[in-house]
Amino acid sequence: MLAFAPRGLPLLVPGCSGSDSAEALHSLEVTMPVQLINPEKLFKPEVYRQVAIGTGARQVHVAGQVAYDAQGQLVSLGDLTGQVAQAYRNVGTALAAAGATFKDVVRLTVFMVDWKLEKMPAFLAGVEQAAQDFDLAPAPVSLIGVAALYEPGILVEVEATAVVA
Repeated sequence: MLAFAPRGLPLLVPGCSGSDSAEALHSLEVTMPVQLINPEKLFKPEVYRQVAIGTGARQVHVAGQVAYDAQGQLVSLGDLTGQVAQAYRNVGTALAAAGATFKDVVRLTVFMVDWKLEKMPAFLAGVEQAAQDFDLAPAPVSLIGVAALYEPGILVEVEATAVVA
C-alpha cells in the first residue's frame, strides 16, 4: 500500500526509504494494468497522477483539472471564465498525452464553487475559449455545485473519462 503525503512533501512507499520510494512507485506503475502518467505540459503533483490509462478497453481517466499552469500556479484568480478555460485546456492536454481527444470523452464532471444558475454565462464563455484550442465534443457532463474545492481561489474543477478505439 502507498502512503501519500500532502503537497510538497516527499512520497513514501512503505518498506522503502528516500529515493527508493520513487523507484518503487515507478516500478508499480509499470507492472500494474493501469498506466498512470503526468504529461509534460501539466503540473506534476507527487500525491497523484494527472492521467490514468486502463489497458484492454483503452479507457482514459483524467484527474480533476483546475486552473493550474504547468508550474502548479493558479491562473485567473477570481475569474470564473478564465479558470474554466484553463481547466478545459488542461483536460485537453491530459487527453492528448493519452492519445485521446475531447471526441473520445464519454463523461465530464464539473465541480463549481458556490454554483448558481447566474454563473452559467461565465462558465459557457470559458468553454468557448477552450474550444478555440480544442475540438470540443458535447460529451455527457454533470455540473455539481460545491461549497469549496481543496485550495482557496480555485473556482472550478473538471474530470474526464474517455474511451479510445
